[in-house]
Amino acid sequence: MTITNKTATLSFDDKQLTLPMHSPTAGPDVIDIRKLYAEGGVFTYDPGFTSTASCDSTITFIDGDKGELLHRGYPIDQLAGKSHYLEVCYLLLYGELPSAEQLEDFENRVTMHTMLHEQMTYFFRGFRRDAHPMAIMVGVVGAMSAFYHDSTDITDPWQREVASIRLIAKMPTIAAWAFKYHIGQPLVHPRNDLDYASNFLRMCFAVPTEDYEVNPILSRAMDRIFTLHADHEQNASTSTVRLASSSGANPFACIAAGIACLWGPAHGGANQACLEMLREIGTVDRIPMFIDRAKDKGDPFRLMGFGHRVYKNFDPRAKVMKQSADEVLELLGVDDNPVLQVAKELESAALADPYFAEKKLFPNVDFYSGIILEAMGFPTSMFTPIFAVSRTVGWISQWKEQLEDPAHKIGRPRQLYMGATTRDYVNVEDR
Repeated sequence: MTITNKTATLSFDDKQLTLPMHSPTAGPDVIDIRKLYAEGGVFTYDPGFTSTASCDSTITFIDGDKGELLHRGYPIDQLAGKSHYLEVCYLLLYGELPSAEQLEDFENRVTMHTMLHEQMTYFFRGFRRDAHPMAIMVGVVGAMSAFYHDSTDITDPWQREVASIRLIAKMPTIAAWAFKYHIGQPLVHPRNDLDYASNFLRMCFAVPTEDYEVNPILSRAMDRIFTLHADHEQNASTSTVRLASSSGANPFACIAAGIACLWGPAHGGANQACLEMLREIGTVDRIPMFIDRAKDKGDPFRLMGFGHRVYKNFDPRAKVMKQSADEVLELLGVDDNPVLQVAKELESAALADPYFAEKKLFPNVDFYSGIILEAMGFPTSMFTPIFAVSRTVGWISQWKEQLEDPAHKIGRPRQLYMGATTRDYVNVEDR
């Protein structure tokens, strides 16, 4: 962040304030309002903080108008097409792509931490048999601070490093065990001879009576899902992690807070909403009716999985995810799955319709990831937990960056108070 020669002038009542401006390496200039209350006695009003930068960061940059997503400067389509998830984790955590030796060391450290403390199995068994996997993940991740005392001191750089590796390594195990518990199957432990995505798939689908042979196409598709969701700048869950961290909370509590925020259907539930829409459509012959409904401004129906709040042109993650979706559907087929049949036909119909092209309502990453996860055999209840596994490295990277920033302080948003002014208490018998 660079202080420019430009300033912004704010005039109100009999006051005139001169506010400094900063220029980022990418994106619009920013007006610095940190002294606004001290010098002017006023606040800004910005519900949702959509026009407010809460921090400066070097991790991820999004240009929604251009359809651009960069991690440490690298375009997401290049990373998803040429790299793999753990290499992207290294990039997000440390700022640069690793050498071959650094990557091998990092992958080994993650692999050696995939097991959970054995006593945590009792924690899983404390949940109701029909507990939602996200509920389990929020509880178990928060409880890690009770099992891993040697990595909760946020003032110690080494403990921060250990906590980071542990969270990246153990999150797939936690998510897979939450899935197994949810469906009533025995827990499957990780194996050190498998890569990150393959290990996760095996822990989800192997059973004691029959091992699960991971298909490399499915493993690559899962790795791409992890990569494409690794970080997405200052979204709701990332901001939640940063806000929790600003109080000095331990890393496991901060990430649990992020998982809780991600659970919200407006944030992490987009691909689940997409699958639910496909089931509502039901059969291929009903697609034209639903496309007409989507075009009708008076109809509340929306095509879920098309367009994006941030990306006003196209979602740069969708092209790579479409490739994986095509590969997975070719491998597993769609003939015996009406949901996948509807998805394929809906994609073709929407892409061929001028209305959606004009409105730039292209299929996004949630549309394709939902299709892939459905084809693999995951229930919709597991879509958001898988998202949490993916996003863990982004949360940790943002958490580490905030703690290493000498200017960071506890988050304390202001409010526009519209309630009652001072009034005297009235005894109950006089009311």
